[in-house]
Amino acid sequence: MLRALQDEGYTVPTPIQQQSIPIILQRKDLLGCAQTGTGKTAAFAIPLLQLMEGERAAHPTHGQRPIRALVLTPTRELAIQIEESFLAYGRYLHLKPLVIFGGVSQQNQVLALRRGVDILVATPGRLLDLMNQKIISLRDIKYFVLDEADRMLDMGFIHDVKRVIAHLPQHRQTLFFSATMPPDVSQLANSLLHAPESVSVTPISSTAETVQQSLYFVEKDEKKDLLVHLLKDDSIRSALIFSRTKHGADKVAKILAKAGIPAQAIHGNKSQNARQSALSQFKNGQTRALVATDIAARGIDIDELSHVINYDLPNVPETYVHRIGRTGRAGASGIAISFCDAEERAYLKDIQKLISKNIPVVTGHPWESRAGDRPVMKEAAKPVGRPQRPQQRNVPQQKPTQQKPPQLQPKKSNGHAAHSKTAQPEPKPMYRLTPQHVNDDNNRALHQKPKPQQPEPIFERPAPTTPRTTTPPPSFPKIGAGAGSGSGSGSRRRSFRQR
Repeated sequence: MLRALQDEGYTVPTPIQQQSIPIILQRKDLLGCAQTGTGKTAAFAIPLLQLMEGERAAHPTHGQRPIRALVLTPTRELAIQIEESFLAYGRYLHLKPLVIFGGVSQQNQVLALRRGVDILVATPGRLLDLMNQKIISLRDIKYFVLDEADRMLDMGFIHDVKRVIAHLPQHRQTLFFSATMPPDVSQLANSLLHAPESVSVTPISSTAETVQQSLYFVEKDEKKDLLVHLLKDDSIRSALIFSRTKHGADKVAKILAKAGIPAQAIHGNKSQNARQSALSQFKNGQTRALVATDIAARGIDIDELSHVINYDLPNVPETYVHRIGRTGRAGASGIAISFCDAEERAYLKDIQKLISKNIPVVTGHPWESRAGDRPVMKEAAKPVGRPQRPQQRNVPQQKPTQQKPPQLQPKKSNGHAAHSKTAQPEPKPMYRLTPQHVNDDNNRALHQKPKPQQPEPIFERPAPTTPRTTTPPPSFPKIGAGAGSGSGSGSRRRSFRQR
């Protein structure tokens, strides 16, 4: 293993590796809290390889390879990165790691599992799927590693993690790693670990000192122009750009490509082959800018990443620590640039409170926003175009006088309308009444014959023609009674009328 580490260029262990490796070699449970990019993968991969290689030499399995170590990760990219680390550190050992994840066909993964695996790196979804198909059994697990536990809970994998833990043996060594340690993560760790040793190499949710941070206040619609302006600088060799949504990542990548900047997007809606191709081109330098979401970027491990750009500020403060941790790895320097519009000032306040420092603001750029000069949500925006009423102090306001509608004055003997004593301005009517109009209306009313008024109809219930009697109806004679049949029929007809 030392030979493999020399091939990788490892000479001095990082603080998390220096403290974690002795605890793991003592077969104790470990609770490790360290920020992203401090070498957490090597902190548990190197001692696990040494323990498992010693067990293999002492107790050979004679061709059978039961799964003895399980590493559970939240994303496919992170799972692939961990498998690559196991392959690199154990290239001279007789241990076989394998990675499984969703989004691709399970055929090749099933064939590799049937040939035998020592170390399994998996995402929760595909692992539970193969367990339900009776293809994977966890009864021989001796080492269980839960990596990026905080992100696992943020992505909603808490129930899947608990179902996996239910199939694990009771006697095992558990290693719990997380970049941040919120209360829910601590509760999960207490339920998994047995008398663990805690390792925290940096303060909780702190940023690396080697990362130079800067902040640009810019309007939301002008972020794309500022991004293109910054990437025109050739000193930015590679930039990882974070977008809050998948649609936003695709949109930013298209804007950069249209501006002549090679860029690709990576997020959960992309196929696994497309994501691996974009990541490979970014690592090889064929693509200068890679636009990613938080979930997809968790597995990106690039040693020479120079810049991280927060196109959208995250609404979770701990996510900011994860993002800028992509640069400045292993003691190298890096630059983190953040854009902030007026709607994101609340997110910025939470981030600065978490990291206990104010991010330096860059002023004087062409798209500088005035939002940085005043507190956000302090006063509501005034509507555009609505006139403001002038305010007069100590001036009593007069009540508006109500104007009465014009009324016709009584006719005088001279035939002219009487005028009011006080002349006040009145609103101009639609037409003006003159005395001549009044005289014409009166004459027309005198010579016009009145129309006869017709009495209104009175609807009453008519009285019955025949008073009702309470006497019983007469008896009818039998039909065919001989001579009296005519009189009988007549009496019968009369009785029907009466009824």
